[in-house]
Amino acid sequence: MKNITVGVMGGLGPMASVYFYKMVVDMTDAKTDQEHVDMVITNRATTPDRSAYILGQSDDNPVYTLVDDAQKLEKFGVDFIVITCNTAHYFYDKINKSVNIPVLSIVEETVKYAKENGHKKLGILATTGNIKTELYQNMCKRFDMEYFVLDDERQEKVMEIIYDDIKSGKPADMNKFNKLVDHLKENGCDGIVLGCTELSILKNDNNLDNDLYIDSLEVLARQTITKSNRKVKNY
Repeated sequence: MKNITVGVMGGLGPMASVYFYKMVVDMTDAKTDQEHVDMVITNRATTPDRSAYILGQSDDNPVYTLVDDAQKLEKFGVDFIVITCNTAHYFYDKINKSVNIPVLSIVEETVKYAKENGHKKLGILATTGNIKTELYQNMCKRFDMEYFVLDDERQEKVMEIIYDDIKSGKPADMNKFNKLVDHLKENGCDGIVLGCTELSILKNDNNLDNDLYIDSLEVLARQTITKSNRKVKNY
């Protein structure tokens, strides 16, 4: 069996990349070091903010850094690439075209996973850059899934949780978060997409229900293990 090495584009933010690496290790059914997934990880924390550029709040385009890292990973010899940032998938096509190896889409894998597990209507929690460019909305349409996004006022609360709490190294305001989730459920959502890797950290820190929440980073970790010809643990 060919040994497969994964290239991980990380640092977007750094703690989400640490969590992703730990998640892959924890989820791999391995009895020895050699049964784990080989990974090469970049931690380009200085990559310009994706949402700020998308929303016109910054002229610093992150695509050059993202493409550069993807090409460096390809030159290193990885077999496929994963990107540990949902919002960075706004640049997915340019990243994908810049290399000659597959680039896994966290957005596509998450929506596909939600559909395969019987969810009918997804509430989308993600950065404003992600929401405004309709990354998850368009993918839901592609997979014939219903979806619901928050109004601007509630969306600002999501950004406060992501940036003011988690990215700042503070505990997430769970009272604020739970009110947003209640609003999504009141609007018929039977699944909540955690479409920002910082929200994956929130899920882990607060032991949130696996049946309701579709954790994009967890989905990516599972697919990373599977596509590396390794086994995922049964929970």
